Amino acid sequence: MALTRSGASGTKQSEQNGKKYTKITKNAKSKVSKRKADQEVNDVPKKTPKEAADENNVELKSKKPKKEKDAGNEEAESEDTDGKTTGTIYQFKANDIKGNEVSLDKYKGHVCIIVNVASRCGHTKSNYEQLVEIFDKYSEDKGLRILAFPCNQFGKQEPGNNDKICEFAEKKNVKFDLFEKIDVNGKNAHPLWKFLTSKISGPKGSSIAWNFTKFIIDQNGNVVERHASAVKPLTLVENLEKFW
Repeated sequence: MALTRSGASGTKQSEQNGKKYTKITKNAKSKVSKRKADQEVNDVPKKTPKEAADENNVELKSKKPKKEKDAGNEEAESEDTDGKTTGTIYQFKANDIKGNEVSLDKYKGHVCIIVNVASRCGHTKSNYEQLVEIFDKYSEDKGLRILAFPCNQFGKQEPGNNDKICEFAEKKNVKFDLFEKIDVNGKNAHPLWKFLTSKISGPKGSSIAWNFTKFIIDQNGNVVERHASAVKPLTLVENLEKFW
């Protein structure tokens, strides 16, 4: 039986509608698949920088946190007595051999020698004698000041307490300033000595190598020279004259 014109037209329309439905269904499925794939990607946990580095065999360098500066305190850095690397000796304090606190700003305007001393060292006799000699000669005329710090870190050659050290110094006719026994190296080093060694290093680095290491300080409190134990005090006079 032949189809009528209207029947053929309806069949053609149905086929077209079927094709449209199939296309829409495919598009819908494609979108669902894409959303599902995106969801799976998002569900994968992100790797930390370290995990990513480990996977690629890369070594990460840890970053040290930056220290925040106290903008409201211009002297914040100088208040860290263990870490001072700027400024002058005038920002420090130390106890004298009698235990009295001394502010080093008392030495403003004076050229100074700062030295670590010991009573039983091979350099003791010559250094004490010559330090006494140049102090007696130049303290009045040139305003020279000597700051002596006993220390027992080298060969345990300053074993006595402050009273014993004071008695020894008196026998040597010491008139320059003698301070109480301290450490000049290590974590317990006096802040002044940490500062001195940070300013000028010796032949073997910044640490003090032995007894009677000498630092010359100018009239403005700046560390200007460093001299080893073997350098005799009298040989420093020519150097001192540059700052008088």
